[in-house]
Amino acid sequence: MVGDGFWVHTFFPGSRTMNLQRMSPFFLMDYNAKTEFHPTDKPRGVGVHPHRGFETVTIVYQGRVAHHDSAGNSGIIKEGDVQWMTAAAGVLHKEYHEKCWSKKGGMMQMVQLWVNLPAKFKMSKPKYQTLSHKRFGKFELPDDLGIIEVIAGKYHGAKGIASTFTPIELYNVKIKKGAIVNFSFPEHYNTGILVIDGRVKLNEQIALTDHFVLFSNNGTDIQLEASKDSILLVLSGEPINEHIESYGPFVMNTKEEILQAYEDLNKGKFGQLEN
Repeated sequence: MVGDGFWVHTFFPGSRTMNLQRMSPFFLMDYNAKTEFHPTDKPRGVGVHPHRGFETVTIVYQGRVAHHDSAGNSGIIKEGDVQWMTAAAGVLHKEYHEKCWSKKGGMMQMVQLWVNLPAKFKMSKPKYQTLSHKRFGKFELPDDLGIIEVIAGKYHGAKGIASTFTPIELYNVKIKKGAIVNFSFPEHYNTGILVIDGRVKLNEQIALTDHFVLFSNNGTDIQLEASKDSILLVLSGEPINEHIESYGPFVMNTKEEILQAYEDLNKGKFGQLEN
């Protein structure tokens, strides 16, 4: 449980078979599978906490999440929307179930990715991107068999709206039973697919709901075939080949930078934000 509002599985890092670089530039994936929350007058969530050296990407499939940070940004991430927060030099932020949604309760399902930043950008100015579903680049499959929603990168001419520091492909794939979709990514990119819902065949391997598929860096092509209506999150990116030092909410390049982050936090350099 993260705070009292998000019941997550951390697919990476942390696995014995995955080191900190295995999915670079993506550093962490927390997945809140479908979880029902009962109505409450006090919204559940995660209180004020700091970040430095990376970006958080929050993708909401069901539910509504409210966000505030010490750079003055705030907003509500609705179903289908994405929030892309560049912590960079440092911010405080908090994330809660949106107030009106909390009063009614309901199903929560979401993903949060941590995307690493190259050393030269880690101390850049924080920024915030509100990526509404209606603005995504979209590629429609023939015969009304589904749609590819491009959050970042490009797929068959459909372009993502997210601004990224390194080459990243990030798609929501929503397909019907029988649909076949092909992807091709550079062999040196790190690639994974999360099955949000449904059942699919990926290069002859079956993948089920709530499973994450990690691809080897051997070849470029992926064929996806849906054996039932399915929703998937596809992520692929060019690795950042730099040493990683991480501790708690900080992802830096050296131990000294981690210590400096804590010193700056204690000195109030991350700004102010009330719980």
